[in-house]
Amino acid sequence: MLLFGHVGITLASTALGFRLKDKLSHRIAEGEVVGTSSIGDSSPSNARLYSKMSFFRSLANRVDIRFLLVGSMLPDIIDKPVGIYLFRETFSSGRIFSHTLLFFVLLTFAGLLIKRYSGKTWGVALSFGTFFHLILDQMWHAPKTLLWPIFGIGFERMETANWLGNILHALFEEPEVYVPEIIGFIVLLWFAWELLYHRAIIRFLKQGRVNYLK
Repeated sequence: MLLFGHVGITLASTALGFRLKDKLSHRIAEGEVVGTSSIGDSSPSNARLYSKMSFFRSLANRVDIRFLLVGSMLPDIIDKPVGIYLFRETFSSGRIFSHTLLFFVLLTFAGLLIKRYSGKTWGVALSFGTFFHLILDQMWHAPKTLLWPIFGIGFERMETANWLGNILHALFEEPEVYVPEIIGFIVLLWFAWELLYHRAIIRFLKQGRVNYLK
């Protein structure tokens, strides 16, 4: 999976998770789950407001989306230059340290510490994006890398001499590559339209969050 697939699918999946969580909370507040309408404000105006909420709003009001998107590509941002260009003879792979479970655990631990002592959630967003990257890369098919260094300090090697050419070939010839790219690209276009429609581009670039109600 390449750029648009990683970024777009991570954005959509995370937004969907928060959307479902808010929907469940809203139903509880209306008494649909607990069998009472005494919890929260279940006025018709609030119900209409919820139904009009943007798909991305639940996520955007909680998480710095900029760091989530960076996290969705962080393993490649680190490993591709190191393993393919800087130290090709040593690693000959674009999936090394940052594609390991150990890297994700350390990043998550650092993110939780940052959140605890400063209240900032950007570290958690970064680790969450990285988690999705490992999932979308299906790293369980490369246990020597995913569980490094349990099976030794080396990484699984791959052909890197024509790496860019192979990527371009896969982009046009392999459905498992170009289909996620198309899906991710559509999601990013959708998100960009939401920002444009609600005039939230500047807020997003400055804060990583968007607070629109339409």
